[in-house]
Amino acid sequence: MPFTDHHAVFVGSTDDGHTFVVVNQPIRSAHRILTASGFTPREHQGRTLYLLPPDTSREDAHNRTGEALHQLLAHTMDFVDLSWTTRYHSTGPAPKAVVHFDLSDGRVTATAHTPAAQEVLEQHGFTPAPAGHILPSHLGERESVGVVARAETHLWSLGLASETRLGLPTPEAIAAVPGRTRPTRPAPPPAPTHQRHTR
Repeated sequence: MPFTDHHAVFVGSTDDGHTFVVVNQPIRSAHRILTASGFTPREHQGRTLYLLPPDTSREDAHNRTGEALHQLLAHTMDFVDLSWTTRYHSTGPAPKAVVHFDLSDGRVTATAHTPAAQEVLEQHGFTPAPAGHILPSHLGERESVGVVARAETHLWSLGLASETRLGLPTPEAIAAVPGRTRPTRPAPPPAPTHQRHTR
């Protein structure tokens, strides 16, 4: 199951700058809330994605996403926001990221650029590795996503910005609904066979 499918609501960003929301559980008001907040619904491989385009400013993406999540809290608290396109500080653009999380290959790695950031990562269970920091392999995907979300919040509380990459170049790369594969072209009907009639 992809990282995007473990919470009732998942917010992320694609590499090309789309902000997206995936709703994994039936929430009756979700469509109305998200579209009223400016997200455009798009049917994709058995699910509805809610998108803000890449030309949306970070301030606007931050406000629209925050407004939607605030309203969705009345229906569920099971959500996670790992989007980088919505990072905006009330006093202006978010500072440059000092931690980069990467979930692109099914594992969770992090690169920290300051000692303070490294300390935060290690407090949340990341261990040093040759290419940065990594989460233990025994953690499941849902737990790993939760660790990243908590570490991002901790870093933000210290004034340290972070950025999470999900390995999704465009919205088309978001996985199908669990248990559903890409539709295949139906097989052509068998060629008619002619039986020989004997007398």
